[in-house]
Amino acid sequence: MSSETTGFLEAVDLETLEAEGRELITKNGTAIALFYHDGEVRAVDNRCPHMGFPLAEGSVDDGILTCHWHHARFELSCGDTFDPWADDVRTYPVEVRDGTVYVDPNPPLEKAPAEHWADRLETGLEENLRLVIGKSTIGLLDAGVDYREPMATTLEFATRYREMGWSSGATILGCLANVVDDLEPEDRKRALYTGVRHVASDCAGEPPNFDQPSFSTSDVAFDRLKGWFRDCVEVRDADGAERCLRTAIAAGHTESEVAEIVFTGATDHPYLSTGHVLDFANTAFESLEHVDWAWDDGSADDASLAADVLASLVDPLVTAARSDERSSWRQPIDLVALLEDVYGGDVTETSGLEALAAEGEAAQEAGDGWEPPADFQDILLGDDPGAIVDALADAILAGATTEELAAAVTRAATTRVAQFGVANEFSDWNTVHHTFTYANAVHQSTRRTDAVALYRGVFDAALNVYLDRFLNTPPAPVSAPGENETGREPEDVLEELLDTFDREGGVNDAGRLVSEFFDCGGDPTELKRTLGHGLLREDAGFHTLQNVEAAFRQFDLLEGGASDLEGDASGPAVDERTRRMPFVATARYMAAHFPTRREAEQTFRIASRLNRGETIHEE
Repeated sequence: MSSETTGFLEAVDLETLEAEGRELITKNGTAIALFYHDGEVRAVDNRCPHMGFPLAEGSVDDGILTCHWHHARFELSCGDTFDPWADDVRTYPVEVRDGTVYVDPNPPLEKAPAEHWADRLETGLEENLRLVIGKSTIGLLDAGVDYREPMATTLEFATRYREMGWSSGATILGCLANVVDDLEPEDRKRALYTGVRHVASDCAGEPPNFDQPSFSTSDVAFDRLKGWFRDCVEVRDADGAERCLRTAIAAGHTESEVAEIVFTGATDHPYLSTGHVLDFANTAFESLEHVDWAWDDGSADDASLAADVLASLVDPLVTAARSDERSSWRQPIDLVALLEDVYGGDVTETSGLEALAAEGEAAQEAGDGWEPPADFQDILLGDDPGAIVDALADAILAGATTEELAAAVTRAATTRVAQFGVANEFSDWNTVHHTFTYANAVHQSTRRTDAVALYRGVFDAALNVYLDRFLNTPPAPVSAPGENETGREPEDVLEELLDTFDREGGVNDAGRLVSEFFDCGGDPTELKRTLGHGLLREDAGFHTLQNVEAAFRQFDLLEGGASDLEGDASGPAVDERTRRMPFVATARYMAAHFPTRREAEQTFRIASRLNRGETIHEE
């Protein structure tokens, strides 16, 4: 048999290999460890698949090759590992001819890189292995796989293996998918790695989820299904609520209709679980868009992935803390009573809002649409909750849509973060943050469905802006446009902004530098990339990741550049101070929470270097 025709290359004298027990050779640029064990010749890649330590320096006993760095073990004949965190080592065919060992250094791959890394991604999720997740997410994107594929895998895992349903991990995954196009290519890998590792951590040690089936009928009227769902949520009946929701999806109801069911339930009580419930729901719908889980046209069944994702929202809904049961919403002013006067009954009612909206539609048809009064933001940021509620009700009467009102309230919530006073307790950053991300979620939800119930979300967000008023006492200054025009190059300002995140206490500096960046003619695209990099190199927590994503989305909406779910959108004209406010707010929030230990970044860099074939152990 000719070595030229088979791909086998001469490697080592058999007698030498028997005497030494192992030899390290290099063929066609590949370092191969040869072993003589139990009368057989074996060849494996010399790089340990875990962290690249030379396996030729390992030990062989009883058919097991053990790496001496982290003690990963491999079945010598096939290369399969005993340890899921290590991965299998590649083996090479060998032949012995006339006392000489030949090896084929280029055998066909058993799996294409994309398939291999997809398998490893599942292992990383199942075992909650950060390094495996890092290597697999990087490997998938390097292999040309669209981020939506591993996102779909991770999203399905998040809904299947966490009995308590949708949580922060899945929300982080969805938030980062929303900003992935704003990031540098390398930071897109960081974003996917961050989302996947948070899902794995969320699901680690948790019992799996077991689905409730839909009802065996598609004939239940939509309003009745919505009513059943709300009733089940009200009495915290998770099983009943899930069956109603799955039935709505299986019956072929549109995305807007299913969103109406979910968002109505999520606003039946004000500000559920400090806003997380509605935010979770909005992100779940956004995540479905990313992974191309199209809405069915009546052919859906209980196995629908969309149904699994949305059903995972039920547990957070039925277990949510209800703000109308909190003293801050009842004393010293009964905010709930103010809302009930508008709603036409208790907080679960919408009849009063429906009447206002009907008059508002007539006003819209008769005029040019609603424009916020000149003092509208001042009222929203004021200290009179009755005036806030009246202003919102008057706006509905004047024809303001849920989306228009949500946009205005989100502007006020953004201001609370941008002007958060650093004399407050550190934990109060999250108080203004929760209001901001809740308002953003309401805003995004209104662009998905025009359900009247979402007016309640607008009122809830506005009253929470009111409750946060003392956290702007005194308000941190926000530079007026042009005030920080230093003539510096914008890229120098961004470099200083990143440096600000490297030290504690740079909160006000971060806000000032954002203003300077705009005053110096900086491109918002570059600012997004810088903020994204600053975020993803840190061990950023759930809230910080949420905050940056919400700021990006709000800036895009203010710019009028975001695509409307129903068609083309051109946002209303806004003044320059308002335009830059989301970035000022999130830069200050980031600076308050950075720097961190950057443990996740260290793992990411190790994974990147290993995938490039670099040597880690020699440093």
